[in-house]
Amino acid sequence: MAPIAWKPEYSVGDPAVDHEHQELVELVNSAAAAILDGRPGADIDRSFGDLFRAISAHFAHEEKQMRRAEYDQYPPHKADHERLLDALRDIMDDAHDDAEAAAERLTAALEAWFVEHFRTHDARLHRKLGPHDH
Repeated sequence: MAPIAWKPEYSVGDPAVDHEHQELVELVNSAAAAILDGRPGADIDRSFGDLFRAISAHFAHEEKQMRRAEYDQYPPHKADHERLLDALRDIMDDAHDDAEAAAERLTAALEAWFVEHFRTHDARLHRKLGPHDH
């Protein structure tokens, strides 16, 4: 299983947001590595916890910015966030049962989500909001 590599198509055109997204990609790779390296369950859980907290915090901040700007695409954007959090919870639940499959599922699901979400929802949002604090 190859780690997720940052790709230019992930960029939303805002360096601060792109940096945050790169950090999320690194956390996905860390969680997958914890599983594949056979680390103790507590380490795997901690990696998933770090990833889930970082994604949740990023989403909460982004959703606050959308509400503040009265962003017209808030409902579908938030729904897409919830879909990823649900998928991540499912993967976390299965991580100890079949480690290799869970690591593969984690990177495949999140990479696919990043490609689509960054390219559509986030790019549209950050074009509308312009640069803002993160």
